Amino acid sequence: MADPGPLLSVRDLSVTFPTERGPVRAVDSLSFDVPPGRTLGIVGESGSGKSVTSLAVMGLHTRAEVTGSVTLSGRELVGLPDRELNTLRGRRMAMIFQDPLSSLHPYYTVGEQVAEHHRVHFGSRRAAARERAVAALAEVGIPEPRRRAGEYPHQFSGGMRQRVMIAMALVCEPDLLIADEPTTALDVTVQAQILDLIARLQQDRGLSVVMITHDLGVVARVAHEVLVMYGGRAAEQAPVDALFASPAHPYTQGLLDSLPRLDDPDDVPLRAIPGSPPSLLEPAPGCAFAPRCPRAATGTAGERARCEEERPLPGGPEGHRTACHFPAYEGAAR
Repeated sequence: MADPGPLLSVRDLSVTFPTERGPVRAVDSLSFDVPPGRTLGIVGESGSGKSVTSLAVMGLHTRAEVTGSVTLSGRELVGLPDRELNTLRGRRMAMIFQDPLSSLHPYYTVGEQVAEHHRVHFGSRRAAARERAVAALAEVGIPEPRRRAGEYPHQFSGGMRQRVMIAMALVCEPDLLIADEPTTALDVTVQAQILDLIARLQQDRGLSVVMITHDLGVVARVAHEVLVMYGGRAAEQAPVDALFASPAHPYTQGLLDSLPRLDDPDDVPLRAIPGSPPSLLEPAPGCAFAPRCPRAATGTAGERARCEEERPLPGGPEGHRTACHFPAYEGAAR
C-alpha cells in the first residue's frame, strides 16, 4: 500500500504580530509533519511559540500576518477564506484549549454546547444533536451523561470540564486534534486520566494529535515525535525515544536536566537553565539560545562568534534534526 503521506504538513510557517514597538515574529520559519494516527508533542518554555503555532494551524489569528504553508490532507489552509475554514474547524480539525472554564459559555448547558457543534456541521435536528452530545459525554467518561448534559460548566470540576471540551472537540469525529496544554491546571491523577482518555480515543478513531505542553513527562507518555521550540524556532525534532536518550541541542539537554529524578539524592538541587528567553522584538542574528548556551560559553572565540552571528539551520541525521552549530548526538541525557 502506498504511503498516504502526512495528514498535517507545515512548511516555513511564520507568524508576525504588529506592535507599537515594531513587528514581533512569534513563529519563525517552522516546519513539521504529523502522519495519520500519530502524536507530535511540541514543547518549550512559555513564549517559545507553541500556542501561536497551533492557532495558526487552525486559522484563528485575526491580527497577525501568517506566511508559509499549512496543508491538511493536501489542502492548503493559509489564505483560505473564513467561510471555508469554518467548514473544516470542528469537522476535520479540532482544538482543546488550555482553560476549559473560559472556553465554555456560562449561560448554556454543556449538552447544548456539545450539540451545537454537531448541528452546525451536519445540519442535524436538535433532538438528534442532543442524543449525539449525550453519547459523546458518555464516551469521554462523564457519569450519568444524560443528566449532566443539562448542567452548566460551573457545576463541573476542572477535570470534568476538560472532558466536556474533549467531547466537544471530537463530537464531529475530526481527523486532527490539537491539544494546547490540556492538563495544565489539573492534579496529577486527573492529568493521567485525561491523557489516557486522549490516547484511547486516538487508538479507537485513528486520530492525529498535536500535544502542546511544557511538561516533558506528558511528552514522554503520549508522543511519537517531539518538536522542541525556542524563540519561535525549531530547536530539535526527533522520535521521542531518541530525543530522551540522546538530546542533541543544548536547550533540549537543559530542559531534561531541569527535571527531578527519583534516583537523585535529596540534597541535589535541580539544574535550571540560566538566563531568560529572548526578546522577540530584537531577535539575535545568530542562535537565539546562544546567550544561555553552555556550549557557546565554553567554546573558542571563533565558535562563540559563529553562535552569536550565524543562525543555525536544522540539520543532522534523517529523523533527528537539530538547529545547532555544535550538536551532540552522542551521549545520553543525564
